[in-house]
Amino acid sequence: MSAPNGENEFLYELKAEVEIELTLAEASRPEEAAELPVTDWLFDPADAEREEIGLRGLVNAVEALEEDLRPGDHGA
Repeated sequence: MSAPNGENEFLYELKAEVEIELTLAEASRPEEAAELPVTDWLFDPADAEREEIGLRGLVNAVEALEEDLRPGDHGA
């Protein structure tokens, strides 16, 4: 991730925030929670997995937008 400037500042901050959330989602270890009895769950493991997938999609979308905003990188 490069340092922010101008138009990229918002995307830079958004990507950083989403990556923090993704780290937290990965740390929740939903696969381990799924092995516990349902009464011991602090969260639904399926919801945690869906959240992680959604966050990965957001990171990919931000990266695609960053690519579009880079001058001179467009193959024409």
